[in-house]
Amino acid sequence: MIWCSGWELASAVSNAGGLGLIGSGSMYPEVLRAHIQKCKAATSKSFGVNVPLLYPDIDKHLEIIVEEGVKIVFTSAGNPAKYTSWLKERGITVVHVIANSKFAKKCEDAGVDAIVAEGFEAGGHNGRDETTTLCLIPMVASKIKIPLIAAGGIANGSSMLAALHLGADAVQMGTRFVASNESSAHLAFKEKVIATNEGDTILTLKELTPVRLIKNPFYELIQEAYNKGADKEELLELLGRGRAKKGMFEGNLIDGELEIGQIAGIIHDILPVQNIMENLIQEFNQAKQEMITFEF
Repeated sequence: MIWCSGWELASAVSNAGGLGLIGSGSMYPEVLRAHIQKCKAATSKSFGVNVPLLYPDIDKHLEIIVEEGVKIVFTSAGNPAKYTSWLKERGITVVHVIANSKFAKKCEDAGVDAIVAEGFEAGGHNGRDETTTLCLIPMVASKIKIPLIAAGGIANGSSMLAALHLGADAVQMGTRFVASNESSAHLAFKEKVIATNEGDTILTLKELTPVRLIKNPFYELIQEAYNKGADKEELLELLGRGRAKKGMFEGNLIDGELEIGQIAGIIHDILPVQNIMENLIQEFNQAKQEMITFEF
């Protein structure tokens, strides 16, 4: 959710009954501080910050989170053992994102409070194993005792219910909230998301960091590089810097990385967060009632 989830989206989700998360991976430290302060002013509810552990200013980010009194941190893209104890000693609830059951157990051993298990349907940076959410959730649930949050391919009430039946205790959504009024993504990118159909996204660049993105002219350049036998260094040069910002935040649909999940294929409107949350609960309750009705 980098470039998509700033204070406005996070506070709107929390105000609507969810747990909003500020995506700090695209923020300089003082930008993060400003987003946290604005989020605190916009909601009296709990919210958290997602922190990629490979971020170069990780120590500054964590210090700001502590200084500003944020009590929930979702970590990703790294080993949680390095920072979990430090955060928990400061009264912070720690949740870590993983893509396979082996790392889920390591996270539990590291002392995290909960785990997000993200299937490879998810948008953005992803696991190399390409394990789908349908398979991943029960695998992880059988190996851990702490709360499990399902992510990847979840955007409506029926998929929420399915995730809970598979063994999750909660769900995390990204793609559905990219296509919201409060998302900080560029309008051109939001419109591209709701126009995305089945098969329009792909997981690529596994030699670097696997990323799911919408097929566009930049993706075609990646494919041409693969066809020519490009090595890791050539792929890095092609990727360059700022591709995600260019695509998602600045709205350059030609040259930018357009990171989004497969579930974009069922999202056809840009809505206020409050409406999205109300729809999710209504759909969830309806799906639950239908299951009860058709039980034998």
